[in-house]
Amino acid sequence: MPTPLPPALIDLLRRPAPCFVATLMPDGSPQLTETWVDTDGENVVINVVDGMQKARNVARDPRVAVNVVDPDDVFRFFQVRGRVVRATQEGGEEGIDALSMKYLGRPYPRFDGGGARLVLTIAADSVSSPRG
Repeated sequence: MPTPLPPALIDLLRRPAPCFVATLMPDGSPQLTETWVDTDGENVVINVVDGMQKARNVARDPRVAVNVVDPDDVFRFFQVRGRVVRATQEGGEEGIDALSMKYLGRPYPRFDGGGARLVLTIAADSVSSPRG
């Protein structure tokens, strides 16, 4: 059973909060990237370019760690360990535009050159916060 996300984390995920996602490389070493983040109310949701390293890593090994930081207080953050339970291109384009509006206040400027987007849904196995 997934661990429920606490209300304070759900609130933070709905804001333009910095998020760092760790995936596992083929040799088992960590790969860490900053990304935009959202929630469906039960899970952590990120939007990545299909075929890029993060997407390849979770296709091979769905385990991830996510760190979400309160932009108003960088000493307040949540750590989520979990796994990608769904990866789909469905809603990818709309999702990245919604994230861009949340983070930048404008439609997505296509930093990636327009590659296909992949929506990753992450179920939490554990959630912790030193100052939740």
